[in-house]
Amino acid sequence: MDWNRVEGNWKQIKGKIKEQWGKLTDDDLDVIDGKRDQLEGKIQERYGYEKDRATQDVDDWYKRQTW
Repeated sequence: MDWNRVEGNWKQIKGKIKEQWGKLTDDDLDVIDGKRDQLEGKIQERYGYEKDRATQDVDDWYKRQTW
């Protein structure tokens, strides 16, 4: 799997990210700008998850996407 697809289409994908993680703000998404490590960090911050949980959640979300 290639995260570059997410980075390249970030403007279109932000809505899907917001559906999954509603606590992320538009400002958060602008700062994240498609970077996976920043997405995981913001999920940790907003939801109080440990790093492993945030990483697993992002992996699970990515696998469910139909490109």
